[in-house]
Amino acid sequence: MGIVIKWLAHAGFLIKTPKKIIYVDPYEGQFSEKADLILVTHSHFDHCSPEKIAKIQKKETIVVAPSDCISKIKGNVKAIKVGETAVFGDVKVKAVEAYNVKRFRSPGNPFHPAGFGVGYLINAEDKVIYHAGDTDFIPEMRKLGHVDVALVPSGGTYTMDNPEAAEAAVAINPKVVVPMHRWDTKPEDLKVNVERANPNIKVIVLHEGEEYEVT
Repeated sequence: MGIVIKWLAHAGFLIKTPKKIIYVDPYEGQFSEKADLILVTHSHFDHCSPEKIAKIQKKETIVVAPSDCISKIKGNVKAIKVGETAVFGDVKVKAVEAYNVKRFRSPGNPFHPAGFGVGYLINAEDKVIYHAGDTDFIPEMRKLGHVDVALVPSGGTYTMDNPEAAEAAVAINPKVVVPMHRWDTKPEDLKVNVERANPNIKVIVLHEGEEYEVT
């Protein structure tokens, strides 16, 4: 078995490798397996949910999160910031930038300022999965390096919308894009825009609970 990615709902994913059960931003959806590793992108309640994290924790579970999440979560929790890399057996995780440049609570006050949250590059089984976190299309996305699967927000309001997510996808140039954090938008629009701009990128639209096997 290779890597299987299940979209739980919202920005939450279950990533299964042959040796690890990894969750990213567990909040909505069905949690059927206990975690070896939990990655939290930022402290907003719909990404850092102590109650949901507790449901999938076991004694050995490691939680990785930005420092302002640490006091909210019980168990083995490790703080991470942009640029840092952590290794957990055969899985390597790097925190990368995730922030807003267009979306603001008020003038000069972005929903997600730089340094508040992170995205993650998850390297396992010689594959790289990028979870973008809550972010707009930012320059750092052009410098991520090789990405096999990009999990990108596309709902607008707090993150990129479909047109911007398509621009980001083309800039990142992964093999596969999976839209998330998409609210009531039409992910099919993202698929059309990306595959028209670069036919070598495949957009996989998952419904809640559906899986994609990385090949």
